[in-house]
Amino acid sequence: MTSTLKISLKANDKIYINGAVVRVDRKVSLEFLNDVQFLLQHHVLQAEDATTPLRQLYFAVQLMLIDPETADRSREEYRKMLARLLAILSDERLLAGLKHVDALVSEDQVYEALKVIRSLYPLEAELLQNAGTQEEIAEIALPRAVGQ
Repeated sequence: MTSTLKISLKANDKIYINGAVVRVDRKVSLEFLNDVQFLLQHHVLQAEDATTPLRQLYFAVQLMLIDPETADRSREEYRKMLARLLAILSDERLLAGLKHVDALVSEDQVYEALKVIRSLYPLEAELLQNAGTQEEIAEIALPRAVGQ
């Protein structure tokens, strides 16, 4: 189903659209008349900021959208990370959220999957805070995502 979506950008904002990076030089509104995969600049996670398991998962999913040429490799890394998270986490809220993320990624709803991952950050922070020692947190940590 196709829907219309209107986005307003300020001067020098970037938007990632189907793998292309677009920067606007003045305030502008974009109206998408068909389905499109996009990511706003303020939702782009830099590699050095992927410091927690969910942020690393986000980074891998983000690369599927931003860099279509490496999407298959990013999807493979995402699958590995997700499997590890599902195996070690016991928090039902996080598990349910990650299963929802996986369903969205499987349906190629990458932008929606990123929104769900961002919504899980507070739960992850709570888990990491309650983990206590750095050794316990290190056990939860994942290998670096693709592109790092």
